Amino acid sequence: MGAGKQKSLKINFIMNVILTMSSFIFPLITFPYVSRVLMPSGMGKVSFAMAFVTYFSMFAQMGIPTYGIRACAKVRDDRKKLSKTVQEIMIINLLMCVVVYIVYFAFLAVIPRVRQDRTLFLIMGTMIVFNAIGVEWLYKALEKYSYITIRSIVFKFIALLLMFGLVHTRRDYLIYGGIVIFASSASNIFNFINLKKYISISPQKNYNFKQHIGMILIFFAMSVATTIYTNLDTVMLGFMKTDTDVGYYNAAVKIKSILVSVVTSLGTVLLPRASYYVEQNNIEEFYRIAKKALNFIFVIAIPITVYFILFAEEGINFLSGEAYAGAILPMKVIMPTVLFIGVTNVLGIQMMVPLGKEKQVLYSEIAGAIVDFVLNIVCIPRLGAAGAAVGTLAAEIVVCIWQMTTMRKELKKLFVSIKYWLLIAATAISASVSVQVKILETGVFVCLVLSAGCFCVIYMVILLLGKEELTIEVLGQIKERVMRLKVLK
Repeated sequence: MGAGKQKSLKINFIMNVILTMSSFIFPLITFPYVSRVLMPSGMGKVSFAMAFVTYFSMFAQMGIPTYGIRACAKVRDDRKKLSKTVQEIMIINLLMCVVVYIVYFAFLAVIPRVRQDRTLFLIMGTMIVFNAIGVEWLYKALEKYSYITIRSIVFKFIALLLMFGLVHTRRDYLIYGGIVIFASSASNIFNFINLKKYISISPQKNYNFKQHIGMILIFFAMSVATTIYTNLDTVMLGFMKTDTDVGYYNAAVKIKSILVSVVTSLGTVLLPRASYYVEQNNIEEFYRIAKKALNFIFVIAIPITVYFILFAEEGINFLSGEAYAGAILPMKVIMPTVLFIGVTNVLGIQMMVPLGKEKQVLYSEIAGAIVDFVLNIVCIPRLGAAGAAVGTLAAEIVVCIWQMTTMRKELKKLFVSIKYWLLIAATAISASVSVQVKILETGVFVCLVLSAGCFCVIYMVILLLGKEELTIEVLGQIKERVMRLKVLK
C-alpha cells in the first residue's frame, strides 16, 4: 500500500478512535446523571420506545447503511457515477420511509402498550426520516471521518448541555427522549446540506433502481436479522415485564455498547477500504488489514470482557447508582458478547461482505435471531433482564461460530499471528492482581480508577515482554511521534 493510502488509513483510524472516545466519554458524563434522575422506570420507557422505533427505521433503511458504503466506495472516483448512485439509493430510501410511516402511525393508534406513551413514540419516530436524509453511508464511503467526528462531537456536546439544563425530574423522560434523538439525528441535517460538495444534486438521467434492489434486499435481510436479535430482548422485556426491568437491562447494555464501540473502532474504517481492495483485486492488502483488525480485536476485547465481569457491580453503581442493582447480573452475563461482536464485525461486515459472501452473513444472523427469540421466550419470564442477556449472549455465540465455520479456510492465515496464550495469561495475571483493590474498600470511583490502572499497566508490560506485535508497533509509533515533537522543539 502506498504511503498516501497508509497515511489516510491511519488518519481515518485516529479520527474513528476520537469518535469512539467521544461515544465513551459523553455517556460517562450524562448517563450517571440521567439514570439517577429518571430512575429505572423512566430510562426503561425511553429504551423501550427506541428499540420499538428501531424496527420501523430498519424497514425504512432496508440495509442501505451498509450497502450504500459498498456501492459508493466502488464509484467514488467518478463524480457523475457517484451522483447517480447516491440519488438512486436516496429515492429508494425516501419511498420506503413513506410506507413505513403509514404503518407506524397505525401501530400508534392500535397497540395499547404504545398508545399510553403516544407523545414519546411520536418524538422517537422522527428518527426514521432523519436517518433517511442523513446519507451517512456516503460520507463513510468517501472516508470523510474527520468531518463525521467533528460534527458528531459538536452535537453530543450540545446534547450534554441540554440534558443537564432540561432533565431534572422523573417526568422529564419526554425531554430526554427528544435530546437522544437530537444527539443522534441533528447531524443528519448537516449531512443533507453538505451533499452538494460531493455529488451533483440536479436530477440525473436514466435512473437504474433495479441494479440496487437485489443487493439492498440481501443487506436488508441481514439488517432484519441483526436488528431482531439486538433489539428483540428490549422489546420482549417491555411487553413481557415492566419498564423497570427494561431500565435494568438498558443499564447493562449501555456499558456493553460503549465497550463494543471501542473494540470495533478499527473495523469501522476498514469497510470502504476493504471493498476498494477487492474491487481492485488487491487481495494481499485486503487480508493484511483484516489480519491486523482481528489481532486488534483479541488484544483489546479479552481484557475488557474479563475486567468488566469482575467489576460489574462497581461499574453499574458508578454509572447508574444503587437503584440499578438489578442490572449487575445481566451485565456479567452479557459482557462476553464484546469479544464475539468484535470478531463477527471483522469476519462478517469487513471480510465476508466485500468478498461477496453476504448470504452466509445473513444465514448466521437468522440463526442468531432464532436462538435469541426462543431463549427470550423461555428465560425472560423466569429471569427478567438476566434472561434477555442470556438470549443475546447465545445469539452472538451462534453468529460467531457460523461465520468462523464459513471462513475456516481463510482463518488459518488470519489467526496464525495472534498470540492467544499470551493474551489469556496476561489477562489472568492482570485480573488476579487488580481484583485485590476491592479489599481496600475505597469508594466506587477510586476502586475503578485504581483497578483499571493496575490492570492496564500489568497487561501492557506482559504483552511487551511477550513481544506481542501490535503492542510493539503501537508503542513504537507513539515513541516516534514523541521524538519528532522533541526535534521540532
